[in-house]
Amino acid sequence: MKLTYQPFELKLKHPFTIARFSRMSTPIMLVQIEHEDHTGYGEASMVPYMGESHESAAAFLSKVDSNRFQFPFNFGEIINYLDSIAPDNPAIKAAIDIALHDLEGKLLNKPCWQLAGSDPALMPVSSYTIGIDEPDVFLKKVKEAEGFKVIKVKLGRDSDKELINIIRSVTDVPIYVDANQGWTDRQQSLDMIHWLQQQGVVLVEQPMLKTDFAGNAWLTERSPIPIIGDEAVQRLADVEKAKDVYHGINVKLMKSAGMYEAKQMILKARELGLKVLIGCMSETSCASLAAAALAPLCDWVDIDGPFLTTNNPYKTPDFKDGKYELSRAPGLGLSSK
Repeated sequence: MKLTYQPFELKLKHPFTIARFSRMSTPIMLVQIEHEDHTGYGEASMVPYMGESHESAAAFLSKVDSNRFQFPFNFGEIINYLDSIAPDNPAIKAAIDIALHDLEGKLLNKPCWQLAGSDPALMPVSSYTIGIDEPDVFLKKVKEAEGFKVIKVKLGRDSDKELINIIRSVTDVPIYVDANQGWTDRQQSLDMIHWLQQQGVVLVEQPMLKTDFAGNAWLTERSPIPIIGDEAVQRLADVEKAKDVYHGINVKLMKSAGMYEAKQMILKARELGLKVLIGCMSETSCASLAAAALAPLCDWVDIDGPFLTTNNPYKTPDFKDGKYELSRAPGLGLSSK
């Protein structure tokens, strides 16, 4: 098998600001794996705070022996092999995993969602994420979300209530909140959650520091709406730890090292009675379609990468009534523009 890759800079429509970071673009590594006249496409979205870069991705890929990827693919063995090269680097591992899943679908002439056991009829609506911003810009972003059935808003600063009020001034759609570890006081956080529930907020992601297990567990025990672990839940081993701390977990392919382990995390969460939100980083249609293939297995969906960027190199995925429409094309169903 032949593995090739290309660095890419994915540009965002607006500055993307969360509780602790802000950026205007995201470094991407586009990966291709060729076998028997078929090509599988993958992607690593390397948001800066996760510690990966074009340089680290290229260094990792230089150590990968693609001849070890034998069809039919044993994805459990593959991820163990990739982990043996380096313990971290989940995004570039995800790029390889996604490319192999796309390739598998093409070799078997089946869509990835079918191979994953997903039912397109169970596809939840996807939210549209709005970063923290000045009120006038924030209002513009809210209006750009027209057509989506759910808005996800980043909070974690003194302007939290103001931003929610701006959303409610123009729409009554349900809201997901992601505090990105921005809250610090338990009682103030609980008071905010009760207020947010009154404003139609459905769930809250990572309210306090991921290392504050006691604080997040305290909130989860008392919260009237689900509390979801995000930064605290990276890979499969973290799911068990989330059981008594959160109501559910946020699975992202760029954290889980790809589709294989993401599905294992979903299955483990179900076993433990945890809810599942599947999300994304700033991604092109490639990784977004990989996550969408697993989305019907989840309770909530936040896969909005292609809608927040300006230079997506692929065709925007089919999207109707707030939901991804899964293609019956082999593999991911990815198309060039």
